[in-house]
Amino acid sequence: MKKVFLLSIVACLFIACLPKGPERYTQNSPEIDTIKKLIANYDSKAFDTSMYADTSKTYYNTKDNPMSPSETMDYHKQTDTNYSSRSFMEEGQEYEMVVTDDGETWVNCWLDWKGTLAANNKEVTIPIHLTYQFVEGKIVREVGYWDPSEVVLTLQQIEAEAKMAEENTASE
Repeated sequence: MKKVFLLSIVACLFIACLPKGPERYTQNSPEIDTIKKLIANYDSKAFDTSMYADTSKTYYNTKDNPMSPSETMDYHKQTDTNYSSRSFMEEGQEYEMVVTDDGETWVNCWLDWKGTLAANNKEVTIPIHLTYQFVEGKIVREVGYWDPSEVVLTLQQIEAEAKMAEENTASE
């Protein structure tokens, strides 16, 4: 019995000393720091593609028609024309890094975005989910999902009102 007990203690010590595999889930990593820097760059309108691999693909609210890193920055610049201000809210940001069963490294983040439409000063807050795949410290895939309905409908309404006003002015 004494031998079984000692053997059990030795086995436990041996198992405890074995090297652990890579961490599969964390909320602190260099990759998360990269995404926080990317978010800060977005907020300050510093459109930097250095965090992306040259072959990176970005998908926003779609599974088709990916954008390259430079096209992604152009997309942000183009949509910025609709807003007098916009940024991700600091409160409630959540980040996690996971390593999948296939060994892929992904950073997920859940953020609230707030923008003020330039045309009518309407404030819009949208919850957004972004996920980034990393290979060798670079973003190789970005996927973002959010509901743009409020912004799209408001911009359509503004455009329709402007068109009606133009037509009324032309008919006078």
